[in-house]
Amino acid sequence: MGRAARAGRAIRSPFWGAALMTLLLALYIVLVGQRAVAFIGTGIPIGIGIGIALFVVAAIGALLLVLEFRFGIRITRLGSRLEAEGGAPEDVVPVRPSGRPTREAADELFPQYKAAVEQDPADWRAWYRLGVVYDAAGDRKRARAAMRTALSRSSA
Repeated sequence: MGRAARAGRAIRSPFWGAALMTLLLALYIVLVGQRAVAFIGTGIPIGIGIGIALFVVAAIGALLLVLEFRFGIRITRLGSRLEAEGGAPEDVVPVRPSGRPTREAADELFPQYKAAVEQDPADWRAWYRLGVVYDAAGDRKRARAAMRTALSRSSA
């Protein structure tokens, strides 16, 4: 008996995996911050410079973490909204033992979702569905770009 997954669920990543990665990144940011304080505490100009640089790295990491979570929350809300409207992709694609959809099956779905976007470029729903298919095909860069477009076209 073959395994299959709905294409509409392909873009959603498990909560616990994201929570673990967040926890690890937060721990890293704290450790870098502690090292920064230690370097600044030396009173040596080069140590102070390294400490400041480490604070900048920690701040950038924290900002990226917040932006990534914000993006994830907004995409999840948009997906829930689409699902509540009954507009989530219903296509079923076979998956590998790892649970990832097969790229070939996702590639077969691509033309119809691309055509929907070309037909109505202002429709956030079409952009969201296209992002789901890009994700199922393993093209994360285009999936994120399509999802960003869906966010910008929606009122959410």
